[in-house]
Amino acid sequence: MHRDAVADKDVRIGIRLDQGSAAMNFAALLWRNWDLRSRLFLIIFVPVIYMFCSVVWYSYQSRLQEGKAELLERAYVISTALAESVEYNLLTKNLPGLKSTMSDVMLSDRSIARIDVLDTDKKDILHVISTEKIQQAEHSVEVPVRRQLVWVNLLKESRTATSGVLPLTTASKDSKDADMLGYVRVTMSATRMLAKHSQRFMFELAMSGLALFVSAVLAVYLALSLTRPLQKSIETLREIREGDYSNTLEVTTGGEIGDLQISINAMSISLQQAKQDLENKVQERTRDLMESRNEALKANAEKRKLIQKVHSIVEDERKSIAIEIHDELNASLIAARLEAQRIQHLAAQMAADGASEEIQERARAITKLTLDLYANGRNLVRRLRPEVLDMLGLQGAVEDMLRHYNSNVPGCQFHFDSDGDFSGLDSGLAISVYRIIQEALSNVMKHAGATQVEVALTMLEEQKSLQIEVSDNGVGFDIHHSSAGIGITGMRERVVAFNGEIELQSSPVAGTQLLIRFPLA
Repeated sequence: MHRDAVADKDVRIGIRLDQGSAAMNFAALLWRNWDLRSRLFLIIFVPVIYMFCSVVWYSYQSRLQEGKAELLERAYVISTALAESVEYNLLTKNLPGLKSTMSDVMLSDRSIARIDVLDTDKKDILHVISTEKIQQAEHSVEVPVRRQLVWVNLLKESRTATSGVLPLTTASKDSKDADMLGYVRVTMSATRMLAKHSQRFMFELAMSGLALFVSAVLAVYLALSLTRPLQKSIETLREIREGDYSNTLEVTTGGEIGDLQISINAMSISLQQAKQDLENKVQERTRDLMESRNEALKANAEKRKLIQKVHSIVEDERKSIAIEIHDELNASLIAARLEAQRIQHLAAQMAADGASEEIQERARAITKLTLDLYANGRNLVRRLRPEVLDMLGLQGAVEDMLRHYNSNVPGCQFHFDSDGDFSGLDSGLAISVYRIIQEALSNVMKHAGATQVEVALTMLEEQKSLQIEVSDNGVGFDIHHSSAGIGITGMRERVVAFNGEIELQSSPVAGTQLLIRFPLA
């Protein structure tokens, strides 16, 4: 049982310690969260209020004790004087005179609440009570009344006679009880005394309150004069943190706060200078980058113009070669065919023998060869200079190309879809589009092994662009690991020449999709 009681006591002590620690931690947390102005007010007002309350309490207690001591002293003095005055009346049993004396004494001091004259056994002989209402505590002083001895010096040697009263206190100790006549008890009321001291206390309280008010006003003024520069410094630091380095502080005080304001101004100037230097470097770097960008754009534009010029020259050269083939080679082939036919006709008119038959056979072979050469020449002319593009336009030329592929490539279906008016296209752009589709279909036939090929030509009015889309269901390829061939490189050059965009998507066994856009603006 004793161990359990000790354990319970230890637990209670631990709980109290934990509660006290939690309270201290909470107070510390509140103190840390307060601003400087609140802390200063707390530091100033708590001691001032404590001192004010202590001074008021001490003044009140001092006035109370002084009043009590003064009241007891007055009661003793009045009791002593009254004891000497009522001796004769007590000896002669003159109660009316005794009462008159007591009433006169009571009228002389209105703080007297009651006067009692007691016999030697402290029994009441006579008493007088004040008619005023008693509201405060009463204090009584009791003084004995003794018989006094009257002596007269009758010695003859003395020229003059003297007389006096010898108080009973000078009598022997054995005669004290025999000379005791009774007691005088004076009861004093603290009402008037407390009223008088209350007025003084209220005056002191008013002066203390005025001093407290003046101290509080002065403390608030000093606290504000201390925290206002700090608050301004904090606001300036916040503006600096937000990027406004032009704001500076006016140094309004000395000491540590003045040093802080000077340091903030110096920091603001340094940061502003650093920001200006950084902005100058950024502007300089931006200017260099803009110049490099302009030079790159200029070089890119020149590159596109050069590519267009090269393609234009190539197309002109192809046109020139096509014209020469058409005008000279094909004409020569026609002449050779006519000569072979003439030889064949002459050989037929000759006598039928083995030589004439061979001549005819050779003439027919020459005729067939010239026809084949003429057909190949026509195809070469068509490839070098697509006459159908001039005759049918871009849409008709692409349809004719796909019709040719459908008729000459069994096992693969070519589909064409177009949307828009292509008659207003630039001739150079139309030739490049035709060549790109031609090269894309050539790559499909060489590498894809596709059975379905889709070609779409769309005029996007809102984007003001021309879109080409070629897709197949062939074997595809890995665009990240496969090197670009001459055909794809040529298509990219044609696209770049007209500031277009090319997008190629392909993967093994998923086919290939080619998407090209040319701006028209």
